[in-house]
Amino acid sequence: MAERLTYLSDAWRDEAEKRLKAELEPEKMKFITSSMSNIYTGCPDGKDRYLFFGFRDGKLDTLSIGEGEPPGAEFRITGSYDTFARISRAELGSHRALMTGKLKLKGNMVKALKLASIADRLNRVLSTIPAAY
Repeated sequence: MAERLTYLSDAWRDEAEKRLKAELEPEKMKFITSSMSNIYTGCPDGKDRYLFFGFRDGKLDTLSIGEGEPPGAEFRITGSYDTFARISRAELGSHRALMTGKLKLKGNMVKALKLASIADRLNRVLSTIPAAY
């Protein structure tokens, strides 16, 4: 069995970047230029973290993980660690999480809902990473 990477660790981030760049062609991402900061509350160690994605012309441009204030982004999405972990395992869709109030959004809701299918493509790739949550 492949080594399990700790979710949101540097090693997990590196693997996520490698897979997203290899598997998501600009066409699949509708040549989007956008960014989102996912803010995770209540991580297992008690800290809050962020996972930032930046896309330019449909290609992953930036992927970063950290603590504290996340980079500025078109969309700022806040939710519990457990909710984001379920989304990253492709057990919960982004659209459903937004519509049921599991995630809080700062940004254009109409545009975010249109982009939810793109976020789900991204999460299907993330779900393939052997990870310990």
